Amino acid sequence: MARRRPRPIVREDNERALLEAAEWVFAEQGFAGATTAAIAQRAGLPKANLHYYFATKETLYRSVIERVLTAWLAAASSFDASEDPTVALSAYIGAKMDLARQMPLATRIWSAEIMRGAPMIQDFLDTTLTQWVVSRERVVRRWIAAGKLKPIEPKFLFYMIWATTQQYANAAHEMATLNGGRPLDDKAFERAKTEAIEIILRGVAPGPLSKGNSVTRRERQARSPSRT
Repeated sequence: MARRRPRPIVREDNERALLEAAEWVFAEQGFAGATTAAIAQRAGLPKANLHYYFATKETLYRSVIERVLTAWLAAASSFDASEDPTVALSAYIGAKMDLARQMPLATRIWSAEIMRGAPMIQDFLDTTLTQWVVSRERVVRRWIAAGKLKPIEPKFLFYMIWATTQQYANAAHEMATLNGGRPLDDKAFERAKTEAIEIILRGVAPGPLSKGNSVTRRERQARSPSRT
């Protein structure tokens, strides 16, 4: 007789399947057009199971949003791991670029929600995101005070990083069109990541970011904390 899987594992698998299905349906249909029946069907689960794990469509939608926001905020763990802004910012930008590729649907859902005025997630913006920005601003201002960065407004730096990195999810079709109708392959994406990092760092570095004091992609990976 086959052994039953432990309940916590079954629950985890079902929740993951529902969240992944919800990303597809919300990205394709928007919040208003999406239905829990369509999400459950895509996940291959009964609708009753969906409502067992997520009581309402709103709860499921917020869980999708929270998952991508949590991943984005965790990407800045490099700010705590290094007092070298070149290393910390390189790791953060690189991680955000990777997430745009790993979670493109959730990234697009977030962007669509923000463009609607964030009616479903304003509390996230007022609390979780605001608190994160305040904490990271302190780190950037400390680097500025130490002469490691130009005297910039930290929020503007964050806005630039977010716009640049999330573009690789939000405008993936446009990029594929401009790439001869093909999505960026691994080599092209790594080149885009490296150049995005270099361009942003050159804008905030206190002096010329010459070949001698720039950090290569291999050096960044060696010096930044590993990500699972």
